[in-house]
Amino acid sequence: MVSNEKTPLLDIRDLTVRFYTSDGVVQAVNGVSYQMFEGETLGIVGESGCGKSVHARSIMRLIPIPPGKIEKGEIRYDGRDLLKLPTNEMYKIRGPEIAMVFQDPMTFLNPVLTVGFQIVEAIKLHRNVDEKEAYSMAGELLTLVGIPEARERLNDYPHQFSGGMRQRAMIAMSLSCNPRLLIADEPTTALDVTIQAQIVDLVKRLQQQMGMAVMWITHDLGVAASLVKKINVMYAGYLVERGNVKNIYKHPLHPYTQGLLASLPRIDQAPGSKLFSIPGNPPNLIGLPQGCPFVPRCLYATDQCREANPSLEPTDDEGHTVACWHWHKVAQQSLV
Repeated sequence: MVSNEKTPLLDIRDLTVRFYTSDGVVQAVNGVSYQMFEGETLGIVGESGCGKSVHARSIMRLIPIPPGKIEKGEIRYDGRDLLKLPTNEMYKIRGPEIAMVFQDPMTFLNPVLTVGFQIVEAIKLHRNVDEKEAYSMAGELLTLVGIPEARERLNDYPHQFSGGMRQRAMIAMSLSCNPRLLIADEPTTALDVTIQAQIVDLVKRLQQQMGMAVMWITHDLGVAASLVKKINVMYAGYLVERGNVKNIYKHPLHPYTQGLLASLPRIDQAPGSKLFSIPGNPPNLIGLPQGCPFVPRCLYATDQCREANPSLEPTDDEGHTVACWHWHKVAQQSLV
């Protein structure tokens, strides 16, 4: 019998990451598992410090060691466990297979080298082309990401680009080797709303043209809704809810997801209405309690929640999973 199941492009199993500091052990990522398929768009959402970026940098093997350490788990890309590959093999993965766009392009673009030189270096590193052809390709990439007079701008330095243009240049560099998976780590955070929308539309268009899978990491649920088809919600290093974006936004089943969505402004709210806010503070990742980490802020918490942390379980909707003992009760309530 021939199986109809697709092979995942990315298969993360029980990923656990720790940082050993003078204050204690930071439990940054705690047993995260999920799959991502060819051409899929996936959003990773949650508040700052929930493990979104650490988990993504673990995929790229960019965790600083020390103080960081990937304690256990598997990150299977196209069937190969990236955590077991030698360093020289990972160089072949970064760029041609998996590319990453970072939050602040000024941090990752060298200020004393021209933008064109930096894109050309990325092209020459992974493609068998000469200098002239590489510069021609770099110009085409800047044109592709919407930078006007692209070939002339190759000789400009990063400080001569606006914030939005620098982010476009970073995207061009990431696309220089036609990756199968693009990881965008909060690429619009430092940009104004108009430029944010342009970058989101750009990535959406490029994803459709190139057929690559896109992982979009953000704390902005509005941005995620306009771009991705599936959502992973993270809290305190745990994956607490996962599913189709429409199902989760319409029927959030974890109290944290419900609180995040309720805190968004709505056009149908009465003027002067107060936004909902999740009570309490984000947890300290040094010394998390044994139960559910959301207990101190949860409206539904019971002794069961304090004693044991639930694992992800399937719900009534196909593909929708949630880590909550009381998700049936949450489903019947609304914070909006």
